[in-house]
Amino acid sequence: MATAALCFRASALSVACFLLALPLLMAQDPSNLSLEHYSKTCPNAEHVVRAEMECAVRDEPRNAALMLRLHFHDCFVQGCDGSVLLDDTATMIGEKQADQNVNSLKGFEVVDKIKAKLEAECPGTVSCADLLAIAARDAVVLSSMQTKNMTDTFLENKRLQTPYLSDKGEKLFQVGGPYWDVPVGRLDSKEASLDLANKDIPTAEQGLVTLISKFWEKGLDATDMVALVGSHTIGFARCANFRDRIYGDFEMTSKYNPASATYLSKLKEVCPMDGGDDNISAMDSHTSSTFDNAYFESLIKGEGLLNSDQEMWSSIAGYSTADTVNKYWADPELFFKQFSDSMVKMGNITNPAGGEVRKTCRFVNT
Repeated sequence: MATAALCFRASALSVACFLLALPLLMAQDPSNLSLEHYSKTCPNAEHVVRAEMECAVRDEPRNAALMLRLHFHDCFVQGCDGSVLLDDTATMIGEKQADQNVNSLKGFEVVDKIKAKLEAECPGTVSCADLLAIAARDAVVLSSMQTKNMTDTFLENKRLQTPYLSDKGEKLFQVGGPYWDVPVGRLDSKEASLDLANKDIPTAEQGLVTLISKFWEKGLDATDMVALVGSHTIGFARCANFRDRIYGDFEMTSKYNPASATYLSKLKEVCPMDGGDDNISAMDSHTSSTFDNAYFESLIKGEGLLNSDQEMWSSIAGYSTADTVNKYWADPELFFKQFSDSMVKMGNITNPAGGEVRKTCRFVNT
């Protein structure tokens, strides 16, 4: 099993050339999105989202990763349309029951709180899909900040042109993740798709060719893929999703390094062969609460927690995603820039026509 997995990572498959050479399949139409969409109808929309995200991340730092994951899983099914937020009804089983979501996709209560504040500020104006896109950006920024008094030193991120202020007027000390402007104007879908969620969302055990294909189908190339997977720097995974990896080829990919062996032993304590499916471990064992590029060092060492993580350290048909991993580890600014650009690109994935602005994110309007 381990040998097969390692060989797969080094394989040169003709199908990869096909995937990388073809034009992007899924159209992206950002023409309906704008930075000014709410400038007149809800000018404080981003301020409201940010204030609630500050509270959420201070109360539970993992909320940053949860909101980022919600946005990703939303965009990969039917486009960025808030469909992932819909609860099951008598006539529809939503995406929350999908294999990659059930028992693991969380943060819905945070969304509820933000939406309630937005509805109080500007009723029926800001979509749940836009809420997720803005909150995901704020999650990246807030996961890398510590509150400082206004008179304290402020270290400004090179991509952050204006000071990022808290709801109380405090400057925030930037120690990591990038800031980007979020185009808005998305509509919320009136339906969800369990079948598409099971089909389209990448899984922990998939190999590089399949992963490239799934991103490509959404209009995202391999460079986008590696950058977006870099968000695992603040992510956590369930034992059920990394058990096969740590009892499989982990030792081989980490070259039987003694330090890696110690890490592996700790992982096996968290995730035994039997039971403990819901136990969790950070995907970045170095700086799990800070959005940085340390995750890529884990891949270079062969210590990717998920099989899909370690697959980023691969090459197929002369194309090396491992080279991209190396670049992001060597140059955090390059990673931050590409991550920001790729998040905007992912956020532009076309959502279905005939949408609405939901009054509550869990149910369509009646």
